[in-house]
Amino acid sequence: MLFNDFEKVTSKQWKNLIQYELKGADYNDTLVWESLEGIKVKPFYHNDEDTVRTAVSTNNTNFSVVQDIYVNNAEKSATKANEVLNRGAESIRFIVPNAEIDVLSLLNNLKNPKAVYLQLLFLDANAVTKINTEAARLSFEVFVLIDPIHQLGFDGNFFKDGNSDFEILNQINKNSDHINWLTVNATTYQNAGANMVQQIAYTLAHTNEYLNRVENFGKNITVEVAVGGNYFFEIAKLRALRLSLNALAEAYSSTITFHILAKPTRRNKTIYDYNVNMLRTTTECMSAILGGADAVENLAYDAVFHKTNEFGERISRNQLLMLKEESYFDKVNNPADGAYYIENLTRQLAEKGLELFKDIEKNGGLISQLIDGTIQRKISESAQKEQQLFDQGKEILLGTNKYPNPQDQMKHDLELYPFVKQNPRKTLITPIIEKRLAEKLEQERLEAEKNA
Repeated sequence: MLFNDFEKVTSKQWKNLIQYELKGADYNDTLVWESLEGIKVKPFYHNDEDTVRTAVSTNNTNFSVVQDIYVNNAEKSATKANEVLNRGAESIRFIVPNAEIDVLSLLNNLKNPKAVYLQLLFLDANAVTKINTEAARLSFEVFVLIDPIHQLGFDGNFFKDGNSDFEILNQINKNSDHINWLTVNATTYQNAGANMVQQIAYTLAHTNEYLNRVENFGKNITVEVAVGGNYFFEIAKLRALRLSLNALAEAYSSTITFHILAKPTRRNKTIYDYNVNMLRTTTECMSAILGGADAVENLAYDAVFHKTNEFGERISRNQLLMLKEESYFDKVNNPADGAYYIENLTRQLAEKGLELFKDIEKNGGLISQLIDGTIQRKISESAQKEQQLFDQGKEILLGTNKYPNPQDQMKHDLELYPFVKQNPRKTLITPIIEKRLAEKLEQERLEAEKNA
């Protein structure tokens, strides 16, 4: 009842007051800015004109803390998984490079994870069938992450060829009643520089290709997304994505659900003043959680230039644990629901994403546009716009293009090559190239170090 004692102020009254304070300057030119997605962001939002509720249902209280492990040896990887589970991780993502890895032994030696994600870097129906049989006896949920369309976009080729890959997916669909297996890996779109409308549209089109090609599918789809540094926009992006995916699924089956696995982007990470990466990944994980991700896997602050190490893993895991256990991000469902600004962004991103998705479908679908190079060209155009803003200092990466430390030396600290790798070879399509914003500037600084 407290608010009844105050007079209501309309958005028109706020605008009049702001205009007065501007002393003749234009309201729109001075205070309204436009994002790379073409969304005009206002200086304030009010319930008399910005109260369109998007009714996105999220379940923040159950988000899972995920740790990834590359598997060279099943026994050693299981031991490491149990160690990180004891240290706070709740779920494990195993990256499995080939069919020779004893995945069943890996699963059976785990001690009560919430879920296990098996990212298979190969496509084999028999291997997935064995995992499905084993999963029936396990007490935790198993996700098998296989995505031939992502393989095509990222690598330039399918696992085998288009027809064979989708035949194998249909075989898997007949023998996968105990696992979640259909996966849409949309991380490359963000990491390559696609704007948020494109990310939503391409994810929808990516999903639609599978729903058109996998017969009688009616289960869970895992959607992997990368989360960038535009805090409120990223919250809205995930909400708009779930809203759009649910609308798409209704056209096929009421039993289809979506499990969103989110991870910070690599695009804004840097090798100089690398500790700032911890701040970036913290806000990106916050966006993922508040946007409704079901599971969040953090990116180590030094992942761009260091090999996997215990310290980097521990820091990245503890960032998520602090958000969950000390910041209470797991206590409130739908925290963004009803926030005028986020609701407005959610609606606009969903509408623009749906419009672009329809255009993609009208022109042959995602795979067709990957083959003719349309998707790659559109992402490249968007990435170039963002790169130009970075080069001009309008998009800031602290410690890199703003307040750099000239004493910072990195030439002796690079265990991994942190730049785009050139590997000329014959491919079906031109791959979508993931590239960080700071690469050119960093290369110039490294060259200066060598010549100093």
